[in-house]
Amino acid sequence: MIVNSSDKYKAPALEKGLQILEFLALQPTAQSQSEIALGLHRSPNEIYRMLASLESNGYIHRDPISSKYSLSLKLYYLSHRHSFVEKLRATSLLPMQNTSNEIKDPCHLCVIYDNQVMVIAYARGSSPISIMIEEGNLYNTSQTASGKLLLSFSEAKKRKSILEADPYYRSLKKAERQQFDSDLADIKRKGFYEMPSAYAEGIIDISVPIGTSETGIIACLTVSKLVRRQMGQNIPTETIVESLKKCRSQIESNLGLT
Repeated sequence: MIVNSSDKYKAPALEKGLQILEFLALQPTAQSQSEIALGLHRSPNEIYRMLASLESNGYIHRDPISSKYSLSLKLYYLSHRHSFVEKLRATSLLPMQNTSNEIKDPCHLCVIYDNQVMVIAYARGSSPISIMIEEGNLYNTSQTASGKLLLSFSEAKKRKSILEADPYYRSLKKAERQQFDSDLADIKRKGFYEMPSAYAEGIIDISVPIGTSETGIIACLTVSKLVRRQMGQNIPTETIVESLKKCRSQIESNLGLT
């Protein structure tokens, strides 16, 4: 009998508990035992003990009147006791603000989240006219400078998974996909990426990766450069890239990566 290596390390009870937590996290209202069972394609008896265990350990809450279950705040509390994203954000904000003041345009920090690019930090530029990028916003991975740079440094399996879920990439013809993949290889070799914003006219996004070959690329630092009409007010790309690299070094040092 041949045992699949992926089956060898399965923990059915743990998987059942995680499925319950993930299901409840996606529901807008509290759910009964039968509703949870139906949503997970299981029988109510299959999940009874797991619900009791999750409740006794404080991960879910059962309403005493309706007997319906909802997530407690325990997972939120635990995730914020030692959140890498919060640490990354906290150690990045000051270097980012210094860089934004220097180049006059705003910086933002991005990570891949749920196959999209999420903005986790933003530093306003010092120019009277500046671009606002909301923290927490999600953007298309294949159509942003941040996304394409992060894709270029991703492992092949992860990159394939992200692109298979990307509507724009899926719409490309075979030759266009080959060109897209070739562009990603060029971006990785170059070490930074510059492209016009896919979301607004007159904005050039310039991105550099954050991370090392040992830790992997963990985030992307991007300047959204506003193209100005007056001569002498547009800072050259080379100058911006150097400022971004200096900012990157400070962030990596703050994180203990160097």
